Parts: sequence; structure tokens; C-alpha cells
Amino acid sequence: MSDLIAKTAIDQRLATIVTPVIEGLGFELVRLRVMAGKSQTLQIMADKPEGGIEVEDCANISTAVSAVLDIEDPLEEAYTLEVSSPGIDRPLTRLKDFAVWEGHEARIETTELIDGRRRFKGVLAGVEGDEVLIEIEENGESLTIGLQFDWLSDAKLVLTDDLITEMLRTRKASGAIDESKFDLIEDETQADAQGATHQED
Repeated sequence: MSDLIAKTAIDQRLATIVTPVIEGLGFELVRLRVMAGKSQTLQIMADKPEGGIEVEDCANISTAVSAVLDIEDPLEEAYTLEVSSPGIDRPLTRLKDFAVWEGHEARIETTELIDGRRRFKGVLAGVEGDEVLIEIEENGESLTIGLQFDWLSDAKLVLTDDLITEMLRTRKASGAIDESKFDLIEDETQADAQGATHQED
């Protein structure tokens, strides 16, 4: 399993337990992290293979994962389980993610120094073998470099107008966004505003 999905030993152990459950429901594990603080939080990020996970899906995953973790009991301390979608500026944790989001801007960090640097920001240019291709600016020129997937310690999409447009387009195409509801929300907002105006008079 990629370190980008599950970094620490406990993350990886938990990922091994929950992955079959998540996949059994028809979803994919994007990332898993145990966050320490005043209380422990187990953060699970999941998505549909084609994208567009909904709140109800997250609730179903949470219920199924909780049941398995109650039996396996891998965490000694009490914890809070959080299941979420990857969001627009999503983390890129699997090799296929870099191919799917080709043409979009991303930030990538590597475990070791590559040509004197660990951080790269540029436009994803796909995948070649087990290398992630990214087009970066170097001395005012565009340059496409290849980074071994195993070298990556962190990678995520950069929130841009193009990315937002693409996400809205795919969600609309999948039927996740019903444009008729937007008019309804707008009408209610206007009605609320008018109501507030009348009250002030």
C-alpha cells in the first residue's frame, strides 16, 4: 500500500482492516490518518471509483467500518471516526490519480531531495510507468520532469478555477448536481431577504 494512503505503521494496519470493507461497499480508500490530539481521531477519506461520493455514502461507510473496528479493536484509546470525501483540492494518493487529473495543477513533495529540492508545483502531465510527470517552471522555461511514485511523501491538487469548473461539470454529468434546486435555493434566499426588509419597516 502506498505511503500516501497510509503513512505510519498504525495507519497501514488500519488501512488493511478497513480497505476490504470500503471496497465491498463499492468505494475506494483515498487516505487514512490517525490524528493525535486531546482525543484520537481516525480520518478516512473515500471516493467512488468514478468520483462523486455523497454524504449518505460516507455515513454508510462509517457504519460498516465502525462495526469491523469494534471487532478488530486495533486502537487502544478511544477515538472519533471521521469519514469524508476527498474535496476539490484532493490529495493524490494513488498512481492512477495522477493520470486522472492530468492537465491540472498540483503540489508534490518528495521524501528525498531531487536536484536540491523537495517541493514541486506545476501541471500534471500524466504517468509513465511508475513515474509521475509534472510540468514545472525552471528559469522561466517549462520543463516536464518525472518523479518516481515511491519518492512521493505528499501530493494534492491546487484549487484553481479550472479545477472547480471540471468538478462541477463531472458532478453535473453524474447527476449529483440538480440545477433546478439552485433556482429554488435562490428563490428562498430572495424571499428571506424580502421578509427581513418588511420586518425592518
